[in-house]
Amino acid sequence: MVVTGRFAPSPTGALHLGNLRTALLAWLFARSERGRFLVRMEDLDAVVSRREFEEWQLSDLLAIGLDWDGAVVRQSERRGLYEDALTTLIDAGLTYPCYCTRKEILAAASAPHGDVAAYPGTCRSLSTIQQRRLEQGGRRPALRLRSDGSVITVEDLRCGPVVAVLDDVVLRRNDGVPSYNLAVVVDDGAQGVNQVVRGDDLLSSTPRQVGLARLLGIAPPRYAHVPLVLGPSGQRLAKRDGAVTLADQLAGGVGPERVLARLGASIGLCTIDEAVSGEVLLERFRPESLPLAPWTWSARDDG
Repeated sequence: MVVTGRFAPSPTGALHLGNLRTALLAWLFARSERGRFLVRMEDLDAVVSRREFEEWQLSDLLAIGLDWDGAVVRQSERRGLYEDALTTLIDAGLTYPCYCTRKEILAAASAPHGDVAAYPGTCRSLSTIQQRRLEQGGRRPALRLRSDGSVITVEDLRCGPVVAVLDDVVLRRNDGVPSYNLAVVVDDGAQGVNQVVRGDDLLSSTPRQVGLARLLGIAPPRYAHVPLVLGPSGQRLAKRDGAVTLADQLAGGVGPERVLARLGASIGLCTIDEAVSGEVLLERFRPESLPLAPWTWSARDDG
């Protein structure tokens, strides 16, 4: 079986060093198995997604030596695939409209014995008359999965077993936009992605996506969730932390090769002063030797 990995950023701004590190790891995982590596733009949110940001992100990937196979895919051009998947679930009786506002969902989750990780099923049993009244009052429904509470276990390559109950996840937002969880499952299936390397902030959503994939008859990929990059404060790296993009680094006199060395050093493949390329890092890459702890980046410390 040919390994097919991917990197799927949202084109809403420049990639920061944490994004680039995840992209590097995804590339290393796929290429180390002589696999294909795809790039997909998760641009369903038309309000914040921009084509100029997409071009910027692709340029940054190339600048640090990461290539990809085939054309870049955009979710905004694949709405028909998501609608087909929704039709499959609707026809199987596995969906229901949800009229709850965000405030109502948060209130239900914060109530005694509420579960902040799951929707409480408020709209599961609404009658047609109740639905009509809500719509006449100006409520636009989202579409949720009518789950059966199945327990999903995922054996993550880096984090071990992850177990969760499949909840009534949103499939389509009330503005008509397919949800991230639906789109990513459909895209991975359609593109033949069988290896997903991404930040461990997405680990908790993985059982949900595996459950959706199974309902749609899609073989779930193997997952490897990698530690995030933290800023000096110990929080997830963000633009507030200073020169965190490749453009920032270039403006400070740090070239792409040095940035790649910093990223390689953060996963134990080189020192920050080495002249390395993606191919050199690939020769040294051993998935089982990757550090499990986050890397803390500091503008005052290249290491």
